Amino acid sequence: MTEKTTPDTPILEVSGLTMDFGGIRALDHLDLRIRQGEIVALIGPNGAGKTTVFNCLTGIYKPTSGELLRTPTGLATRRLNGLKPNKVTQQGLARTFQNIRLFPNMTVLENVMIGRHCRTRATVLGAIFRDRKTVREEKKIVALAYSILKKIGLADMINEFAKNLPYGAQRRLEIARALATDPTILLLDEPAAGMNPHETAELDELITGIRDDGLSILLIEHDMKLVMSLSDHIFVMDYGKKIAEGSPNNVRNNPAVIKAYLGEDVEDA
Repeated sequence: MTEKTTPDTPILEVSGLTMDFGGIRALDHLDLRIRQGEIVALIGPNGAGKTTVFNCLTGIYKPTSGELLRTPTGLATRRLNGLKPNKVTQQGLARTFQNIRLFPNMTVLENVMIGRHCRTRATVLGAIFRDRKTVREEKKIVALAYSILKKIGLADMINEFAKNLPYGAQRRLEIARALATDPTILLLDEPAAGMNPHETAELDELITGIRDDGLSILLIEHDMKLVMSLSDHIFVMDYGKKIAEGSPNNVRNNPAVIKAYLGEDVEDA
């Protein structure tokens, strides 16, 4: 029997997450939680292990130990450990990458349509013979992709090749493709990297709008102004460990966080 969830029930819980690469411990018993409708930031110096967390959550890496638990609202808890990336996506987790990974020689619309592949039901024979069910499903995918692109401001670029888009638009397109998987948790790996101030401001507005649509967001980002503006809760990592967590105000003034970023004690700064 499924337990009734409450607003405090995490929809994603990481407990004791540990990841070893040979003799190197990249993650050391990391705990974090994300609740419905939260924007949660995961921050820390370069090499702290942030992207490794994403790779464990999305099935790219198999953790050495620890639990990755997904609890959709009103449904039973599901263990994500050992699931392949496509199965993790089906569980409602979608991600973007630190280095943009688009299909450069496909159009903007086609890139978003590909993101819907995990939810399609068309068979190989249906795709070959173009039966009515397959054609009807494809039309729905096109309509969905267009609505997502309209929401994020790329509807006027649907026929452009992805490689021809400005950098900021490519970042937004990768988010659009992730949204096409119909996620409930969106993992964004440094979405503002390389953006100018105007593009970053637009990104802030976009992420807030996505959260307002009911999604939870886990964000890795080095732009502290953006992090402090967006986040409901922040986890801080250093050398694979969680060294602090809390509200933006609490984290901003935490001595352990200041030391991790500046390499010195507050008293000596």
